[in-house]
Amino acid sequence: MIKTLSIAGSDPSGGAGIQADLKVFQSLGAFGMAVPAALTVQNSRGVSATYPVSPLVIKEQFDALLSDVRPDAVKTGMLLTREAVTEVARAVARYRVRNLIIDPVLRSSSGKMLLKPEAVAALKKNLLPLALIVMPNIPETEILSGRTIKSEEDMDFAAGKLLAFGPQYVLIKGGHRAGPAVDTLYGGKTVFSFSTKRMRGEFHGTGCVLSAAITVFIAQGMAVEKAVEKGKQVVEKMLKKTARVGRSRTKYFQF
Repeated sequence: MIKTLSIAGSDPSGGAGIQADLKVFQSLGAFGMAVPAALTVQNSRGVSATYPVSPLVIKEQFDALLSDVRPDAVKTGMLLTREAVTEVARAVARYRVRNLIIDPVLRSSSGKMLLKPEAVAALKKNLLPLALIVMPNIPETEILSGRTIKSEEDMDFAAGKLLAFGPQYVLIKGGHRAGPAVDTLYGGKTVFSFSTKRMRGEFHGTGCVLSAAITVFIAQGMAVEKAVEKGKQVVEKMLKKTARVGRSRTKYFQF
């Protein structure tokens, strides 16, 4: 049995966060587990408030779970506070988690901060060095690297800055750029680009679906390049099954 763990925020609307991660895990045949690291107040129209889970509760959840069940891969999403980032990093190091996929969720699509500014330094110093893959979008890459991205050269430079923090691979998601949705994987000996047709509309939880799918494929033992390729295929397929579930125009994945 493949076992996967999400450490992320709770989305009561069910479209992102640990709720979306668990849906993806199950749809791909993995046994999914979750440690809530933050709570959000949100619906299809956006995030209106965020609340931290205390570091002690995060530690106790992690210790109880990993003393009994060892996941084959772990992903992180919204962590919100410096204290949560630090505690997750300690737990990952304490239990020698090998396959850590970091989705550095910094801001919601509605503009709400999901990682406080003082937590960014802790993410770079304490958590990124433990990662197999870190997978920021363009705005997140700019914040983490300190580099404005306007060209391919800018993106290459930013990826190098992120690799210097210690992750084995960096996947920069290009959905915020014009044209086809091209994600670029840096690490190893080559650079890979993964392109899919851009779908029209607004979608909730796309990054969560991609990172959760990659987590499952890594847990199955796939090479990172193949896991990313298959993760992109999952998202492309699932985008054709989206629907509105609330009063906004945003579409949700249907599993």
